[in-house]
Amino acid sequence: MATENMGRILTTLTITNRGDQSAANRGFITAAEVRSITLDNVLVDTGATTLCLPSEAIAQLGLDLLREVDVATASGINKARIFQDASINVMGRIGTFECLELPGGRDALLGVIPLEALGIELDLKNQQLNVLPETSIDTYLTIM
Repeated sequence: MATENMGRILTTLTITNRGDQSAANRGFITAAEVRSITLDNVLVDTGATTLCLPSEAIAQLGLDLLREVDVATASGINKARIFQDASINVMGRIGTFECLELPGGRDALLGVIPLEALGIELDLKNQQLNVLPETSIDTYLTIM
């Protein structure tokens, strides 16, 4: 195994416009009109807080702008836009999250908030993701 790939985890991610899904459920649009994309080789990035998508993917999905924020990057503090209602499917787990727009067509990143919310943990040694149990006493979901 090459050292430059050590600890690097890639996954496949399907992203759907949750607003479109809702409109289809209510009969305002057809199921075929629901915008969705599948991205392969999405980098799982523990340095990223949330889902990060290139602007082209956001435009293709037709996600609505939520707000503009300051973000800390390797090159300092920059402005970024956050979009809402990105429904993601990772390893059969589905959730709806905000996403941060990446500048310059960079590859998508999957950050720690969606992973934790979906009950998916990183196994850096084996370069894979593991789905945590949702049932029985082993469930990852807790209310304390």
